[in-house]
Amino acid sequence: MPQRPLLTAEWRNLVLLNFPVPTHIIKDLAPPGTEPDLHDGQSYISIVGFLFQNVRLFGLRIPGHTSFPEINLHYYVRRTVGAEIRRGVVFAREIVPRRAVSIVANHLYNENYITRPMRSEIQIAGAELAQGDTVAYSWKTAARENRLAATVATPPSLPTPGSLKEFIVEHYWGYTHGRDDQTREYQVAHAPWRIAPADNITWDCDITANYNSPLAEFLTAPPTSAIIAEGSPIQVFRGHCC
Repeated sequence: MPQRPLLTAEWRNLVLLNFPVPTHIIKDLAPPGTEPDLHDGQSYISIVGFLFQNVRLFGLRIPGHTSFPEINLHYYVRRTVGAEIRRGVVFAREIVPRRAVSIVANHLYNENYITRPMRSEIQIAGAELAQGDTVAYSWKTAARENRLAATVATPPSLPTPGSLKEFIVEHYWGYTHGRDDQTREYQVAHAPWRIAPADNITWDCDITANYNSPLAEFLTAPPTSAIIAEGSPIQVFRGHCC
């Protein structure tokens, strides 16, 4: 019998800023049993802003918590299981506007969610994301407002196989450091995403107020690449120790 997803939702209108980092830093951070996942010998971290929509927990809608923006910082790892290589991400920081979301995610997955006032500004001319559309996310810290925004530079399409863009969006597992000092693994299922280069990028962030060492310092330089993804429905399955 197929496993029932713990959570179903849609991830839409993703802005992804990607920054290179030394591989030894990711190796030190990676949960036991995982290793840095590299593209052309390079490790990356990504800042991602997106809309979490039509959220259901075990198929049930939670009033007031079905649609909200999120900003996350994650890095890329891989785990070998027999002949299978599972390529995944580890979330270093996730920012959402709903306190209940933070509490549930931190409890179920031992994630790193925090709650901040947030808003999204999605300017789409048609029914689907297209060239010239703009996507923006902002959130408040004690000192000021932070902002991530970009414009779709070209018509979205599937990424070129083997490209950095494909590497960034083609990870289907999540890993966390469990409270019992074991690594926890969970699967995230979704269709491949159409993407486009991002233009007119705004990354205005109080790095110190939002992110911790050793990754924070690498968010101060311009990103190596920036893309916008349409997104899709997703399924998140219950985690287990590995």
